[in-house]
Amino acid sequence: MSRSHPSRTRFSLAGAAALCAVVLAATGCSSDPDSGAVGSATDTRAPGAPAAAASSGGDGLQSAYQNAVSNVLPSVVQITTSSDLGSGVVFDDKGDIVTNAHVVGKATTFRVSLATGGKTLDATLVSAFPANDLAVIRLASPPDDLKPAVFADSGEVAVGQIVLAMGNPLGLSSSVTQGIVSATGRTVSESQGDSGDGTGATIPDMVQTSAAINPGNSGGALVNLDNQVIGIPTLAATDPQLGSGAAPGIGFAIPSSTVKRIAGQIIDNGKVTDSGRAALGVTVRGVVDRDFQPAGAAIVSVTRNGAAAKAGLRPGDVITKLGNARITTVQSLTDALAALKPGRKVRVEYGRDGTGKATEVTLGSLQGAA
Repeated sequence: MSRSHPSRTRFSLAGAAALCAVVLAATGCSSDPDSGAVGSATDTRAPGAPAAAASSGGDGLQSAYQNAVSNVLPSVVQITTSSDLGSGVVFDDKGDIVTNAHVVGKATTFRVSLATGGKTLDATLVSAFPANDLAVIRLASPPDDLKPAVFADSGEVAVGQIVLAMGNPLGLSSSVTQGIVSATGRTVSESQGDSGDGTGATIPDMVQTSAAINPGNSGGALVNLDNQVIGIPTLAATDPQLGSGAAPGIGFAIPSSTVKRIAGQIIDNGKVTDSGRAALGVTVRGVVDRDFQPAGAAIVSVTRNGAAAKAGLRPGDVITKLGNARITTVQSLTDALAALKPGRKVRVEYGRDGTGKATEVTLGSLQGAA
């Protein structure tokens, strides 16, 4: 596990590999206009049934839980690689399954077990987008009764909403835990870990939940009582006083609107063409001052025709401020960009040959590799 400052809360990826993350900010949860259901999935529940049942007392709430489990759990799968295990959610009836990038890791072939049983199925990687810790794999021979999940508009997720986490924690297939939405709009940063099997991603707009998230839950489903997936569980907290011990009730899920946008582009294009996330179009490294204190993000290379190049930034420049955010490290630059959107104009302050300079940059879009 990578080291973290003792005063910081630590988090672990909810896949089999234990890594760290830090909650960086709480901002308003962004809404995605693409809020329709995915694939050919349909919600078989009578309109308003769970909500009405939940209001009728304990028996009604139990029926709502059971209804959500029976409707959504068949869409949650177990994904196994040669060295890891995690979860996934059936995205469409063509055999596409969305999961976390850290679940697939460096693997390109997988074994998939359906919650409904039967023989394990072969799958291959379509593409991964580590910047949002998402990936899509595809079944070689999808069964006729494959059931895609219904993905909600995560812009409508509310604090206090009852949710269920479905996945394969610790290899216990098709497990379900329950809790509430504790917060929305969290920006969380993953560590890559000593073994390099994490993504190191800074992910905005995450849903915080009290539903138990454990190793193996990564890539599964966070579900509301309307039988809809509102997020993909990805991170779980660990108590800094207990080392790697769990801090119950603090987990994070990538919001469903982000999942739909990223997975949809991977399926349609083989890569992410519009992440909805801001980028400068630079590769950077951290630098220190004469007192060996973090002093900025030095540009190593500039993407041709990218946002930085168009603004006149070049290799060797040291970025010290982006908008209102002071930049001292590579991570602080990543954090600042995570809070911004493509197309926004921001002032960038930087040093060049010992002289302070500034320019206005129109931010580009973070892209995925082909």
